[in-house]
Amino acid sequence: MKDKELSQRKNDHLDIVLHPERAKQTTRTGFEQWRFEHCALPELSLDEIDLSTRLFGRPMKAPLLISSMTGGARRASDINRHLAEAAQALGLAMGVGSQRVAIESDDNWGLTGELRQYAPDIPLLANLGAAQISSAQGLDYARRAVDMVEADALIIHLNPLQEALQTGGDRDWRGVLTAIERAVRALPVPVVIKEVGAGISVPVARQLADAGVAMLDVAGAGGTSWAAVEGERAASAHARNVAMAFAGWGIPTAQALRQLHQALPAMPLIASGGIRDGIDAAKAIAMGARLVGQAAAVLGSATTSTSAVLAHFAVVIEQLRVACFCTGSASLDALKDARLVRAGDEE
Repeated sequence: MKDKELSQRKNDHLDIVLHPERAKQTTRTGFEQWRFEHCALPELSLDEIDLSTRLFGRPMKAPLLISSMTGGARRASDINRHLAEAAQALGLAMGVGSQRVAIESDDNWGLTGELRQYAPDIPLLANLGAAQISSAQGLDYARRAVDMVEADALIIHLNPLQEALQTGGDRDWRGVLTAIERAVRALPVPVVIKEVGAGISVPVARQLADAGVAMLDVAGAGGTSWAAVEGERAASAHARNVAMAFAGWGIPTAQALRQLHQALPAMPLIASGGIRDGIDAAKAIAMGARLVGQAAAVLGSATTSTSAVLAHFAVVIEQLRVACFCTGSASLDALKDARLVRAGDEE
């Protein structure tokens, strides 16, 4: 696919995600089915609750990942700068969008070492699609993606549904697992596997764990539906009708998270896919997530300014802190033991 076509696709994606009414998600995350048991006597100082954690050797002030959302669009340079500056100020992790266009063209869209200068201290994650990793130049692409932004890890994103539905999508997925194993062995940084909104099942997670990946981002259903996004930008009624049938496809985020944590308790997990606020983030951590990711929820702020991104995440962090306070949790480790009750099952 030509560079201009790829860039236009990325621009289309941003336009649609910024106006979610154009591509409605028909599945809910599942977090709404759970509620914390309230602690009326926390015996804590709210201001002293410890939300800190670490990722790939770097300290974080809160367990939040700015998830991958831009790559190959002209607006990406400013968006990435706003996100990186906010992540540095707040001590959060950041995953960049797909670096395919930046690698295959002369346009880097802000995905250079300059991004690391904006955010010198945070965990920064590079990003490529499974189709690029499994190509003949896959390892070269992977190394270049990591070097390009001085990344601490490489995200390989899995998006078979999206590829199946978009014009010019990568439809031959044979050999992807072998390519992931090869990347794990060859790269000097850890490999993170991320779905893009349909979730990761336990059998697939076991395969990825056996391949040696360092972390899984469940990226379940309930957030952006890329099937609906591709349906919205489809060039024909046929393509739109095929895509829209899958608008609700996938494993809800809370279900994927709980199942993976139960089956693979030692595997570090990122919960993303429709995380609305700090209470959802707290529920995800109580269900076994190490980090919680947001993308679409902050995209509008990211197109505006660094201060808008700071304001968005300041709210999420404060919500998470209050959730800890009202469950009697002095730290993230304590939050993992907070009692969650399925709605309707309260005794």
